Amino acid sequence: MFDLEDIVETQDSNDALEEVVMGLIINAGQARSLAYSALKQAKGGDFDAARALMAESHAALNSAHRVQTQLIESDAGEGKMKVSLVLVHAQDHLMTAMLARELIAELIELHEKR
Repeated sequence: MFDLEDIVETQDSNDALEEVVMGLIINAGQARSLAYSALKQAKGGDFDAARALMAESHAALNSAHRVQTQLIESDAGEGKMKVSLVLVHAQDHLMTAMLARELIAELIELHEKR
């Protein structure tokens, strides 16, 4: 994995932090994409496929959330980490993916009850 302490404390850590943040964006985007694929499967009546895709989505979201938690813990509210537009963008992707998964899970349940 990566050592967040090194990322926070070193001067040429911008590349390392950017790599971590991009991983967060990629995992969050994957989680959201898989959730929408699950919804499509549910709309077509394939609830087994929908559940499998939602499980994959959950795993991708967990990966992104672990990175977010590590970033927060490494900063410890002390402002050690430089806040950049790409970091804000990553947070936006993660929160959007989390919300999409929650809503899509509800929609799949509604489709299944029909």
